[in-house]
Amino acid sequence: MAEGILDAKTSDQVMVDSAGTSNYHIGDLPDRRSIDEAKKHGLDITDQRGRQFSVRDFDVFDRIYVMDNANYRDVVALARNDQDKEKVSLILEAIFPGERVDVPDPYQGGPKNFEKVYHMLDEACKVIAKELDRT
Repeated sequence: MAEGILDAKTSDQVMVDSAGTSNYHIGDLPDRRSIDEAKKHGLDITDQRGRQFSVRDFDVFDRIYVMDNANYRDVVALARNDQDKEKVSLILEAIFPGERVDVPDPYQGGPKNFEKVYHMLDEACKVIAKELDRT
């Protein structure tokens, strides 16, 4: 959902992509509940496919937002240097600076969990989009 939300909020000059830290869902569509929640807010994320984060992403992207502290550790472990590490931050740092807040995992719950996560990501992406469009 974060990819779709941030992409919708930024200009065409900003490239947004998402990747997981594991290889479980490579090539898969987002979870049906994510698709449904995004659709409720006018976003179509059915063109997204799962892919795994790679070291090459440090060269392609200026900023890398992760969903939780475990993902943060996984991505930073792939960093080649301090410059790579500086690109990585928790997505919710945008709205909870310095608190290291994880995006809750909605998968074990029902649609309400996906709705809650959507709204958290939407709020964070508003802040991030303003920052990205200024640079």
